[in-house]
Amino acid sequence: MSAQKRILILGGTRDAVELATQAAAIPGVVVVTSLAGRTREPVIRSEKTRIGGFGGISGLADYLHQQRIDLLIDATHPFAAQISFNAAAAAHQVGIPRLMLVRPAWQPTPEDCWLTVESNAAAAALLPDLAQRIFLTIGRQELAAFAHLQLLWFLMRMIDPPHPDVPIPPGKLLLERGPFLLENERSLLQEHKIEAIVSKNSGGTATYAKIIAARELGLPVVMVQRPAIPDGETVPDSSAGLTWLKAQLNR
Repeated sequence: MSAQKRILILGGTRDAVELATQAAAIPGVVVVTSLAGRTREPVIRSEKTRIGGFGGISGLADYLHQQRIDLLIDATHPFAAQISFNAAAAAHQVGIPRLMLVRPAWQPTPEDCWLTVESNAAAAALLPDLAQRIFLTIGRQELAAFAHLQLLWFLMRMIDPPHPDVPIPPGKLLLERGPFLLENERSLLQEHKIEAIVSKNSGGTATYAKIIAARELGLPVVMVQRPAIPDGETVPDSSAGLTWLKAQLNR
């Protein structure tokens, strides 16, 4: 590798932080991490970080060209589908290699009681006949989908509080950032007399303890499945992403 290489990592996940840290240690590599700006105090370990959107496919393509980006790694959240499709189109337009870091989805065990749905709206439709007290762990962006369920009670966990103008269902807000311990998750469910959980199938280990706790307590989990992602090469974790990156640099 003779010339300096510029890598853009679309971040927002712990995998992205790990990969950015590892990639930045490679001689001759400049890593730029991009965050959507939805979290007020994001975890950042990159000297070069930009926050905010690009302005769609054309805006991202312009950025890739203007900043002379050589490689694009999409390590966004599994539910951030729009940016992934934008990244695919922009990378193709500019003509640079692109990788998606897609952590494996959680899989139910025989002891789990999952009700699999395709959307938050579908999850909300199930709840009145399922439980009265629900642990809602979908983040602050989608709370409005449950706001009409005024006869139910929700424990709503997220990193940042929802915008004041966003309607939310009745209950309690819990502002916390993972990873979460199994013992604490079990106690949380018992303390609030939770009868069901609504969760995105985010995968990874940071928030999986709630799934184990639900299994142990025999609670149903309404599991919102991931949206589709664009075609392209994928890896399951930051270690595999680093291997891909080194292979690209040595070409």
